[in-house]
Amino acid sequence: MAFKSLRLAAPLLRALAEEGYETPTPIQAKAIPPALEGRDILGSAQTGTGKTAAFCLPLIQRLEVAGELGADAAHAPKRARTSGRPHALILAPTRELAVQIAESLAVYGRHAACRTAVIYGGVGQAGQVRALQNGVDIVVATPGRLLDLVQQRHCNLSEVHILVLDEADRMLDMGFIKPIRSIAAMVAKKRQTMLFSATMPKEIRHLADSLLVDPVRVEVAAVASAAPKIEQRVHHVSRDLKQSLLERLLESNDMTSVVVFTRTKHGADRVMKRLIRARINAAAIHGNKNQSQRQRALDAFKAGKTRVLVATDVAARGIDVDSISHVINFDIPVEAESYVHRIGRTGRAGATGIAIAFCEPAERGALKAIEKLLGKAVPVAPLPEGLTVLSAINDAAEAHAPRREHPHSPRRPAAGGGGRSSGRGGSGGRASSGGSGGGKTAPKSEGWSKGQSDGASEGKPEGRGRGGPAQGRGGAKTKVARSSNSEFGAAPAKAAPQTRGDDGAKPHPRAHAFPSARPAPRGGSRGRR
Repeated sequence: MAFKSLRLAAPLLRALAEEGYETPTPIQAKAIPPALEGRDILGSAQTGTGKTAAFCLPLIQRLEVAGELGADAAHAPKRARTSGRPHALILAPTRELAVQIAESLAVYGRHAACRTAVIYGGVGQAGQVRALQNGVDIVVATPGRLLDLVQQRHCNLSEVHILVLDEADRMLDMGFIKPIRSIAAMVAKKRQTMLFSATMPKEIRHLADSLLVDPVRVEVAAVASAAPKIEQRVHHVSRDLKQSLLERLLESNDMTSVVVFTRTKHGADRVMKRLIRARINAAAIHGNKNQSQRQRALDAFKAGKTRVLVATDVAARGIDVDSISHVINFDIPVEAESYVHRIGRTGRAGATGIAIAFCEPAERGALKAIEKLLGKAVPVAPLPEGLTVLSAINDAAEAHAPRREHPHSPRRPAAGGGGRSSGRGGSGGRASSGGSGGGKTAPKSEGWSKGQSDGASEGKPEGRGRGGPAQGRGGAKTKVARSSNSEFGAAPAKAAPQTRGDDGAKPHPRAHAFPSARPAPRGGSRGRR
């Protein structure tokens, strides 16, 4: 099947021929004909299968070439452009994906008089407002910035007759479902809606049911399945050796263009800096980078000036480079669907690719969830020579290491009655007593959850700060720790007051801190010097 058989207009066919596209992908072959008829589309296909062209081509033809009236292209009337009133809207989850879609519209519509504006956050809005005021046919936007401009009355969506939601599942993950519903309520009720998603969870199906009318369902592969031409493998490696494994793998000349995915933004920066110290040309892209930095990194990677691009999931959907040879999951994603999106950066447009995952012991549960989603096990690859023994040693050490408590978890009471002990009551109180008898009680304030005690407000040890409990000598009253019984109506337990020793001497003023080193009194009547 060729593009000519899809009833596309001559200007679009000319643009496709100039780009070297002759045969449509399965998603394009199934989605374009009903989209040209004005039907709603619900499309599900993995990333890298040509979903962008599947909605861009019919959108351009309906707006500009056929004039939405089914008239012949040569006699179609020009659509009037009104300031701030677009005729079509494409929503995308990230800035990178919005820019990518706009670039595709520019390529496919280069021989049509179609005007496009890109709207996203992270940059000043002045240029975007000017583009809207000049009049546009298509707006490609992220939901947040678009709502800002609508509220400022720079954009009016009442004349939008074609609404497209790309990567709807990603917008769901990012919390954009409520803004999407708000935007959908602003566009024309009589419209064409196309929703495309790499995965189809039940939340997306509910969203589709509320927005689409009698849609044509287009599914070219199993939901959340990886592209068949992507070779997958996993290395079981300890956390400390992941960076060494990455640098060892990058010694191969076959890794010409590599995307490395990390779980956090700081992790991406850390991996990038270590690669640069190892004299490997790398750049990082994540949410903490401003738009110009992210775009420069992407442009350098597309041009082949940067060999390794380290990214987070936020940027995963906006990386559209056909020549990516390898995708490396430095961290296994928590959500199994994210794995499919990540590895979909390679093996695009019918090409082959390799996806490698680094799995530490704590991530094996996430790996099993991914294999369950894929319906098959990911083949295990051996570690390079020299790293196998080190990884086994680290795994054994981690398995036998004592369990480390969370830094904000309360300490357990010390065993025995001597020395300083710490106990925590059920209501959040905590008491510290020094020695077995003559010490002092250091109460915990009611705000235990805030991690501050009366005596630790300045970062000092408990019971020894300036704002700590009274350190009275010889029977002075002390504060009382709140007991767990107080939650059930019982009276709180009271700490024993300080008393003099058996010989009438006062306790040493630092007995609460050093109970085992409390000096013996010199004479019953003289007390302490």
